Amino acid sequence: MKCEIIEGICLISTRHTTAGIIINENESGLKEDILDLLNKLVPAGAGYRHDRIDNNADSHLKAVLIGASEALPVSAGKLELGTWQRIFFAEMDGPRSRTVNVTLLKA
Repeated sequence: MKCEIIEGICLISTRHTTAGIIINENESGLKEDILDLLNKLVPAGAGYRHDRIDNNADSHLKAVLIGASEALPVSAGKLELGTWQRIFFAEMDGPRSRTVNVTLLKA
């Protein structure tokens, strides 16, 4: 995607309540550790009230912990990410067809 914004902010968000946006290192062990942590903190089938509706309360609760958006600075026309930082879409209840919004704000 070509962008003519030199300085500003890039907002990356999802409009789904069982998904999130994460910025972290793209290392397979770490990605598995993140999933393990979420599953320990919010195990499936733990008697959540929302499970009476569609049996995915753990997915909603994990998404609450992750968050639905991240804001990144744009400098010299590029995203300002750390050396090891990458942007991830975290799917907690899929696979499903999803939408990610990318909004660029000029400084």
